[in-house]
Amino acid sequence: MATALAVAATGCNAVGGQNEAVSSTSAPAGLDTFYNQQLSWKGCGGSFQCATAQVPLDYAKPSGEKLDIALIRLPARDKSNRIGSLFTNPGGPGGSGVDFIRQAAEGFGADLRKRFDIVGFDPRGVGKSGPVRCNTGPQLDQFFSTDSSPDDQKETDAFAAASKNFAQNCRAKAAAELPYVGTTNAARDIDVLRATVGDKKLTYYGASYGTYLGAFYAEQFPSNVRALVLDGAVDPKASSTGLLIEQAKGFETAFRAFAEDCVKKPNCPLGTSTDAALAKITAFMAETDKKPLANTRDTRKVTESLAVMGIATALYLKEYWPILRQALTQAMQKSDGTLLVTLADQMVERKADGSYSNQTDANMAVNCVDKPNPSSAKEYGKAADEAQKVAPRFGPFVVWGGLPCVYWPVQTKKQPGPITAKGAAPIVVIGTLRDPATPYKWAQSLASQLSSGVLLTLDGDGHTAYLQGNPCITQATDRYLVTTEPPKPGTVCR
Repeated sequence: MATALAVAATGCNAVGGQNEAVSSTSAPAGLDTFYNQQLSWKGCGGSFQCATAQVPLDYAKPSGEKLDIALIRLPARDKSNRIGSLFTNPGGPGGSGVDFIRQAAEGFGADLRKRFDIVGFDPRGVGKSGPVRCNTGPQLDQFFSTDSSPDDQKETDAFAAASKNFAQNCRAKAAAELPYVGTTNAARDIDVLRATVGDKKLTYYGASYGTYLGAFYAEQFPSNVRALVLDGAVDPKASSTGLLIEQAKGFETAFRAFAEDCVKKPNCPLGTSTDAALAKITAFMAETDKKPLANTRDTRKVTESLAVMGIATALYLKEYWPILRQALTQAMQKSDGTLLVTLADQMVERKADGSYSNQTDANMAVNCVDKPNPSSAKEYGKAADEAQKVAPRFGPFVVWGGLPCVYWPVQTKKQPGPITAKGAAPIVVIGTLRDPATPYKWAQSLASQLSSGVLLTLDGDGHTAYLQGNPCITQATDRYLVTTEPPKPGTVCR
């Protein structure tokens, strides 16, 4: 999905690649050079090692242009009992797997750290792997500040113009790469990487969008699956706008949980009852739409769109709830949106100097080619109206965030559908009951679609479950990745 509010989700795509199942531990025809390449791992800070692999830009033309894929690994501590490599993807699309491993590798379970090289990579179009770069920092500032929940035709036209400009910038700066950045090709890249590290089968942990990437790998290479953990699952059957509407509902659920917690604490800026809190945040958004908040960090005014993005960011981790209370107190009592915009900047990886990572450009590039999109702003408006009925505070923001896809230079007609990965070894799907970005029903759906899917549930808050410190989730996940024995169906961790 293409929205600034979320770790985005995506679906099937046949653009720029082949969609037939490949089921072999040997190199597919014409790809021997890539599968048999030798990686040169070199120290790159601390205990980390880095390397670069090559993949074809277009798998239909493997002798043509090539892409460099950046990798990083933290070697297994117990080399005598090493199982292999644990590949990871942090989500997005657009999230840097290299940065993720630098930040999070030591947080993986002790058993995994002993017996696996923990491996991250920047997917094609992301980070250091042929990054899609379309917009400058000031251009992205303008895009994110534009009202993305238009109330009238003038505001709709303004956001449509900003969305069209976004797409045109990508056409101008990255047209040659855009047809090939979708999930189909990224999944094929993973199989090349698997082979280059010497693993006969893939062991993988994917979060959020990484669940779809992992599931699509299993669809294309079912016999190459050893163990896959898909945490914070995305539903591949849903349409592009269907995903956005359901995600908006997820943010509503998560905000209600925050509000219920907030009103029990002293000095909650939302009042003393949940209903009052929801009414107050709705009024706050409306007021900010008319009069943006001040910001002491830089010259940007904190518009309603930036304020909502900041709120949404804090819903990703329950540990951020105290920060959100502080941010809302500043905003509501002092008209100071500094902390809210600081949170929003974290969502879209805006740096203090006003520059951005390429996350936003890559996110849109993948999402816009992965599923068919509405053909006009009017159609997005209808979907936004539908979203507002079920998610009144977040619906329009989430849905309208996909509008650049209307003007995208590359489109697909491939309709989304279920992923079964028939013949794959057991695959564990993890869902969190009050996940804001990937609603629990998506995990239920993906686990039921996969012929070997096993659902593991966290009765909790925040986005994804592993790496959040829940012992039950950690133990069940680590045991499966080490032994390939999944948890019992129906297991619920609290």
